[in-house]
Amino acid sequence: MMFYKHYSFDLWLTLIKSNPAFKTERTLYFQQHFNRFNKSIEEVGQVFRKVDLVVNAINEKTGKNVDADEMYLLVISIINEYTTDFRDVDLDKLYNDMEVLVMENLPVIYCPECPEVLYELKASSLSSVSLLSNTGFIKGKTLRKVLHELGLDAYLDFQLYSDEVRLSKPNPAFFRLMLDTIDRSLHPELELHQVIHIGDNPQADEQGAQAAGIHSLLINSNDLSISHLRS
Repeated sequence: MMFYKHYSFDLWLTLIKSNPAFKTERTLYFQQHFNRFNKSIEEVGQVFRKVDLVVNAINEKTGKNVDADEMYLLVISIINEYTTDFRDVDLDKLYNDMEVLVMENLPVIYCPECPEVLYELKASSLSSVSLLSNTGFIKGKTLRKVLHELGLDAYLDFQLYSDEVRLSKPNPAFFRLMLDTIDRSLHPELELHQVIHIGDNPQADEQGAQAAGIHSLLINSNDLSISHLRS
């Protein structure tokens, strides 16, 4: 694997993955608090999966971002036979409760090699490292706390989240924002071919990086892992 001056990483299914306990607790919360029609745990769980898939597809198609609050309102609407009456929904309390559940049921590091490789890249002092992540039900402000708890933020020069800038991969503008955020005092003559983005999604990560004119490495959804960066 050739050397790059800047390494950009996707987050979900690249560096971390969901804690199943969180999704269980989240589903139970919605079944207990927003369930006028007495839907089962399984039915509520299916609604979450459908909204997650549809919104992710919308974000990838438009290159914009459907916010977590909007996603939770969609879930509540569908659970309750597509109601549009949200007068009793306290969105601030709802998201705060969700953040508590996330921190009590932290996502897990995708593989043991993830922190090792990040450490090696950062420790060389020759490269910078960043995060470029689409978000869904969990906002960037919460993911920053998660990465701090997992100890991964120490290896990152900066983190960019779609909900904070209203852009989603594969939108080239999101990748250009990443390029513009790189510390040019470290890389005063940085060129596009010296930057690589690593992720698991062929469309959002691989095609998005290529459209922005930088290198890409697809891992975890194929036969490659983050350890490939060591070779």
